[in-house]
Amino acid sequence: MDLIFFDLDGTLLNKSSEISDYTRETLALLSERDIAYTVATGRTMHSAQHVIGQQPFVLPHIYNNGVAIWDPTGNALTLENLLNDNEAATIIECATRNGITPFINTVDVNTQHHDHIIFHHAPQHEIEKNLINKYFSKTKAALLPFDHMPAQAHITNISMIGDGDVIRGMWNELNANEGLIAYSGPAIEGDGYRWMDVHHELASKGSAVEILKQQLGATNVICFGDSDNDMSMFSIADEAYAPSNAKAPIKEAASSIIGHHHEDGVARFLRERFSL
Repeated sequence: MDLIFFDLDGTLLNKSSEISDYTRETLALLSERDIAYTVATGRTMHSAQHVIGQQPFVLPHIYNNGVAIWDPTGNALTLENLLNDNEAATIIECATRNGITPFINTVDVNTQHHDHIIFHHAPQHEIEKNLINKYFSKTKAALLPFDHMPAQAHITNISMIGDGDVIRGMWNELNANEGLIAYSGPAIEGDGYRWMDVHHELASKGSAVEILKQQLGATNVICFGDSDNDMSMFSIADEAYAPSNAKAPIKEAASSIIGHHHEDGVARFLRERFSL
């Protein structure tokens, strides 16, 4: 059984953070052939579902770089490797010391739709305000002041955006902290900015892919990705493919390099690979 895992941003999505019509048609062809596929993304559940739209990803989805696995059948959510209070405090202190607003992503496990609630301090920079107004406002996430966050909140990750040099320095500091792993990349808001997501160090797409491989009885795992957070699933995949826009280390780890994400590289490869 082939089982395909798609990263979203920079891989399955185009530059407009959308699944193109051509790619949607290709996914429909996979379904017609009973070829199993799903998503493995750093996005939160609600953020990912916003861009997926009506596309029928029927198998369990991997969110938050492996922290969350959501099964649309029965609306079951599994959370692993959440940030504890001490780890969250370390990240928040680092952000505030550097003049960056941390956005603390949590999941309310007691609600029917597993509400995504983001707690944060007042934004300090225009780019943070734009993140709230242009990005978070398009999702179903609720934004609340930091002092409203309850004790023992289920913290999946803490995200930030800001000046590239500042974020790079924080990335180095947090990755040197035992128990944490930080991912970062250029922000679409401009060349001088970077985003960063910080997780528990045991959280990874690879560990979640392994869970679903065993659960679904897959014999051939195929992964598509473009960035550092995809390396863990590339390392366990039977086939791993990187679009031409991927980071150099991901290209080196890939079985092969395929077309650019904005040119339907994944979809065009799949049509050839499976004779769709």
